[in-house]
Amino acid sequence: MTTARLAPRTALFLPASNPRAIEKARGLAADMVILDLEDAVRDDAKASARDAAVAAVAEGFGDRLSAIRLNGLDSIEHAADRAAVARSGCDFAVLPKVESAQAAASLAAALGKPLLVMIETPRGVLAAADIAAAPGIGGLIAGVNDLRAELGIPAGVGDDGLILARQTIVLAARAHRVWAIDGVFNALDDPEGLAAECRQGRGFGFDGKSLIHPSQIAVASALFGASEAELAEARALIEAATGGAERFGGRMIEAMHVAQAHALIARNPR
Repeated sequence: MTTARLAPRTALFLPASNPRAIEKARGLAADMVILDLEDAVRDDAKASARDAAVAAVAEGFGDRLSAIRLNGLDSIEHAADRAAVARSGCDFAVLPKVESAQAAASLAAALGKPLLVMIETPRGVLAAADIAAAPGIGGLIAGVNDLRAELGIPAGVGDDGLILARQTIVLAARAHRVWAIDGVFNALDDPEGLAAECRQGRGFGFDGKSLIHPSQIAVASALFGASEAELAEARALIEAATGGAERFGGRMIEAMHVAQAHALIARNPR
């Protein structure tokens, strides 16, 4: 599907079982809030977290997009999650560990709302294009922690082993005109590392980054957004363009570059 809304630069995961975090999120500058029913919630808190997530999205998050992450298809909690999310007012649902286009499309149809799917396994990466093409899919999210474990990448050796997987996710999303959201960065006390990963992710073509802590929002928003210099150049390019291939600022531009400039401005209103 083609997702009508602009993709979020920042998508903040937070436990649906944490009322203080939910309330704080209403005042944060994240573009999307994802209430998690899966990994961040203890087994004995799943039911209350479902109720809290439905209540939270009913109250709303201002102009921020809202989403609820269900437990996986093989979880005993999934059926109850599906029923709760279907009746909720969230903008998107999020499904972890997706490997099948048919299963994702079936869930999106049952929920009646667009689905963001997490690509977290080798099978998911290899099926990413088919999944992105499925009806009801709004975007792909790189699940880098699970991918790292599934691929057997040792701790402390860097993430070069994830480059192909992340680029495959972007290729699949772009081929079928859905969002591509990069994976989380785990080190909360390393803003320089976060910034470097955001620059790399934007360079790969990701629309935005999934986050696990409010302290990461400012860095990711800035690096997946546009600087004043970038916006000024985009406006100047649009003003200078007269159609066809022509010279601008020492480089050749054409209609494609004008479209990119319009998209950049639309994504970063000032």
